[in-house]
Amino acid sequence: MFQVPLLIDGIARSASSGAVFERHNPFNGDTVSRVAAASLEDADAAVGAAHRAFPAWAGLGPAERRVRLLTAAQLLEARRDRFMAMAVETGATADWYGFNVKLAANMLRDAAGMTTQIKGEVIPSDVPGSFAMALRQPVGVVLGIAPWNAPIILAMRAIAMPLACGNTVVLKGSENSPATHALIGEVLQEAGLGDGVVNVINNTPEDAPAIVERLIANPAVRRINFTGSTHVGRIIGQLAARHLKPVILELGGKAPLLVLDDADLDQAVAASAFGAYFNQGQICMSTERLIVDERIADDYAARLARKVASLKAGFPGEAVLGSLIDTRSGERIMALVQDALDKGAVLLAGGEINGSVMQPVLLDHVTSEMRLYREESFGPVAVLLRGRGDEALLHLANDSEFGLSSAIFSRDVSRALVLAQRVESGICHINGPTVHDEAPMPFGGVKSSGYGSFGSSASIDHFTQLRWVTLQNGPRHYPI
Repeated sequence: MFQVPLLIDGIARSASSGAVFERHNPFNGDTVSRVAAASLEDADAAVGAAHRAFPAWAGLGPAERRVRLLTAAQLLEARRDRFMAMAVETGATADWYGFNVKLAANMLRDAAGMTTQIKGEVIPSDVPGSFAMALRQPVGVVLGIAPWNAPIILAMRAIAMPLACGNTVVLKGSENSPATHALIGEVLQEAGLGDGVVNVINNTPEDAPAIVERLIANPAVRRINFTGSTHVGRIIGQLAARHLKPVILELGGKAPLLVLDDADLDQAVAASAFGAYFNQGQICMSTERLIVDERIADDYAARLARKVASLKAGFPGEAVLGSLIDTRSGERIMALVQDALDKGAVLLAGGEINGSVMQPVLLDHVTSEMRLYREESFGPVAVLLRGRGDEALLHLANDSEFGLSSAIFSRDVSRALVLAQRVESGICHINGPTVHDEAPMPFGGVKSSGYGSFGSSASIDHFTQLRWVTLQNGPRHYPI
């Protein structure tokens, strides 16, 4: 069992109240983590520590920040086995956590390379003798709120570029992956960033609203980033607006994958299965809508049904797919599936459920009257929608409140590129899956999938303040 402390000002400590909570294995209910449950006072202490550490961290030269971030990347990879053991918190496969470590380490390396790319510019001025500049400077304390579904990737995304820009960080971890998020803090502390540069707190689910509100309201917190559900994202956005604080919101999705009539069906099927069912479909980019030209839809559906039938969920090490985060998620998802079946959808594959283990589901003939047409399942469910011609497929793709990731399959890449520019999503992949992430790429959505972009240079705008500075050379004329 993992003992999970808070990390505040470089010290692993218990909660000030002595409170703890437990995280249980979704498969069998065993306690896997006993976690210090932060109080409001602990939230204040974490922000205070980050605020005190800010001047020294911001004052480091970019080369020194780069060295420390690169050291952190090496240490993160060295802890790969420890992170993989923590997959029991969420029921994911150990390989998924191993991939998380790899990408998170790359995020640190990419952020290290960006420390020298935070640039300003000289702006010509109409005022005689005035030398005008635009400077980018770190803002102070950044609050990152990370989810459980890709716990290492998404926590590091909340941390790496803020640090590269010269800010300090408070990470509010997920109550579903507390040991994982605490280990990230431990790694960054060991890398020598400095006491208080990164602080990590966890809290009970029932305390989350009060803790988050307290953190956002703290005057020392200058920027916020949140990855999670659209429902919670709206709350975060409202709180941030109330306190006039910029925020990046990366929220829910219902990614469409368009299969045009000339697509390579074998490649489309492989990408569809990966995008829909990897990590039990518990990824914001997961393929939920398979939008297929009706002229090839029957062939595509038959091939994909065979593929889905070969994918089995079960105990890690015994099956290619793992568990849902909890049994309640399975009940929620099955209610969506049953609603579709009751209204005429056809089950092509899967649907069995045992506790938190759900076999992947493929539904055909889904219509707009069914909840699954619009609602995000956040589970191993994909629905097939049929249309005739590119315009019909594009209409179906855009008929959603969400707009995070998308994909288009066609042998005619110019044709696909024209459509890609019209799909209402922050991300579009041609002849690739909707589930794809790389450290330097701009990652963000539109519509109810949020606003703002993570990733390398895209993050610089969010995690620095642009300032106008002038230098007057010689006398200046004034009208009075």
